Amino acid sequence: MSDTLVGTEFAFSNQDFDRIRTLLRQHTGISLSDAKRSMVYSRLARRLRATGRSSFSAYLEGLRAGAPEWEYFVNALTTNLTYFYRESHHFPILAAHLKRRAAENNGQPLQVWCAAASSGEEAWTLAITAAEAFSSLAPPVRILATDLDTQVLSVARQGAYRSDQLVRVPDEQVRRYFRPQGDGLYGVRPELRALVSFRQQNLLDPVWRVRGPLDAVFCRNVLIYFDRPTQLNVIERMASLMPPGALLFVGHSESFSQGQHKFQLQGRTVYARVRD
Repeated sequence: MSDTLVGTEFAFSNQDFDRIRTLLRQHTGISLSDAKRSMVYSRLARRLRATGRSSFSAYLEGLRAGAPEWEYFVNALTTNLTYFYRESHHFPILAAHLKRRAAENNGQPLQVWCAAASSGEEAWTLAITAAEAFSSLAPPVRILATDLDTQVLSVARQGAYRSDQLVRVPDEQVRRYFRPQGDGLYGVRPELRALVSFRQQNLLDPVWRVRGPLDAVFCRNVLIYFDRPTQLNVIERMASLMPPGALLFVGHSESFSQGQHKFQLQGRTVYARVRD
């Protein structure tokens, strides 16, 4: 690999890339592959322009965890691809699971954790699924939606989406759960908003602002960015918040049948918490 990217505005050496990877890995657990080099350059070049830095080395020298720029650094490198009803086979499974757990819980509210909420499409899909499962705008379900990226969480809280972002949502659900609010946007209706709370959370933090018992956890397409020991550690911590029978939903590229003993595969990328 060439030491620098050719034809770019800023010099970007292998050393710069390795320093960025190390910083991100140490503080978030995310492991960037060599294939992400161009992506890292394009996203952080914007931050160099914004901060007036003339080189990556100067930018990184001024970067300190806890400083205002640190948040921009992490947000810039966080991948946030999401859409409504992504990996749609999960949601009928969740609906049946929630109805079954509600019958067992004698009306006690169920708790679902959306652990990589991004811009909110997944969290609101969970809320719609709960409302549909119980034929009610006030189902016995509470959803905690977290993400590392504070910028996308701000979008998620707003709960407003363009019509093209709602293309995967059935028309009758758009009419039932969204309201036109001008400028071509549709906002989540207040009853649905009451089901979801948003919070910033780094899965590598020593203390999680998440409390059990959790009846279901959606942690999809985020663990794939961690190395194997980190993946298993996060899964172990999630398991400690989940009673037997709770479900863990992961992404289509994520498999955890080997190396852990807390969950048993139930079907396509769905795991059930087993007794210790």
